[in-house]
Amino acid sequence: MELIEELRQKLFDVQDVDYKKFQEKILKTVDPEKIIGVRTPALCKLTQEFFRDRDKEKFLNSLPHAYFEENSIHTLLICDVKDYSKCLQEVKKFLPFIDNWATCDSLIPKIFAKHTEELEGEIKSWLESGKIYTVRFGILMLMKFYLGKNFDEKYLKMVTKVALQNYYVEMMSAWFFSESLIKHYDAAIKFLEKNLLSESVHRKTIQKAVESRRITEDKKIYLKSLRN
Repeated sequence: MELIEELRQKLFDVQDVDYKKFQEKILKTVDPEKIIGVRTPALCKLTQEFFRDRDKEKFLNSLPHAYFEENSIHTLLICDVKDYSKCLQEVKKFLPFIDNWATCDSLIPKIFAKHTEELEGEIKSWLESGKIYTVRFGILMLMKFYLGKNFDEKYLKMVTKVALQNYYVEMMSAWFFSESLIKHYDAAIKFLEKNLLSESVHRKTIQKAVESRRITEDKKIYLKSLRN
């Protein structure tokens, strides 16, 4: 049996029909026929066991995949690549095939944390790509790797310059700015006070921030006053 066929059979062996129905509701951009319905713990276990003694490269080179779960496995394998250049190569190869927010948001390569200086140029190109999930991925990388010790206000400005108007991009932008308010309030609040965000991102940012337990009540009151 071919590797892909064998993996697919194992995915169907751990299918959860109720979970499939749930995923169909939240993954609006994915054809329901392409969702098997495998819970994350089972998917992670299957991936680890299946590729313990099988060819990962063959799978990584088998794009495009037929099922959502195969894309999820693809992200798990990329995230574990320990060589930065190889990992970046695999990310670039995979990005054009991402068609939903869940696959996008699960792609957080561990090795990127050690190469933020080199990665910054790549992120800029992703933000300018005009492709929904490539742009979303670029913002996700800024949120995950540049709001800590690497923080600089220029990263906030990079997100405000994103020209693509799309729900999934705007939701990630709002998530990014709400996290920025939590970690770097003084820098981030200026972008709301000066109306530097689009109306929808501005509104969603405040909504996410006031729902957070990591923002003080007095700051939430002030954020609410900026809604309009």
